[in-house]
Amino acid sequence: MNLDRRIFLGTLGVGALEVMSPEQKADALEHYMIDQLEQPLDAQDRQNRRQGQQQDAARPPRGTGGLFQPTRRKLEPMPKKPTLQDFFRLRFAPASHVLQSATRAMEHDFPEKTILACMLHDIVLNLIKPNHGQWGGQLLEPYVPEEVSWGVRYHAPLRFFPDEAVGYEYPDMYNRMFGEDYVPSEITQREYKYARNHKWYMHARMVTMNDEYSFDRNKRPTIEPFEDIIGRHFRIPEEGLGNDSSPSAHMWRTIANPDRPL
Repeated sequence: MNLDRRIFLGTLGVGALEVMSPEQKADALEHYMIDQLEQPLDAQDRQNRRQGQQQDAARPPRGTGGLFQPTRRKLEPMPKKPTLQDFFRLRFAPASHVLQSATRAMEHDFPEKTILACMLHDIVLNLIKPNHGQWGGQLLEPYVPEEVSWGVRYHAPLRFFPDEAVGYEYPDMYNRMFGEDYVPSEITQREYKYARNHKWYMHARMVTMNDEYSFDRNKRPTIEPFEDIIGRHFRIPEEGLGNDSSPSAHMWRTIANPDRPL
């Protein structure tokens, strides 16, 4: 994806760079790329022009999830017993980045649980953006095998640390956008060290491998090729996703009803 550095930095707001940590800048860049990937080309061009012209305009907090950003999109009501596929169709669509990530993992014959983690690793960005790995792991934990939610949880810190053994390099985009003196936060370094020594380290690392290379605006994959994997590894409660009593059911209800005032 070709990005205009000036336009991207303009989305952060005047003075934001001075108070943002390097990790926050890197997260903002990835979220910006995902947002751009979700838009039609003509809409992206119009937004870029507006952002370049209105850098001082009031904007919602940068960490606001996609469903809580100002938009003219009218959300269709969810079914009484929604499935994961319903959330992809009615709340996450087009979900190009995560579906590209899962497609890439499938094409390279990764295990099914890794493919599922790739498909789910950033869906929580519709709810919230800061600390999205931790939020995403919590969102998914009651419904997937433990290594899937663990991989989603720790893919975020692993993005900032190369692993030559598997061919993962520090993203060049980070160097171009923020300079070569980037130092991950102490918390990120601590999470990386924990994940690096964990039995599921490679599972999370494969999520990062398929994360950083899945921003092709010319691809629009669908969820259909992953239906069987979802059926085998994602537990849909009988009451419908969000209508059960799991520890994260309220998060799914919030995604289903972002316009509800209370």
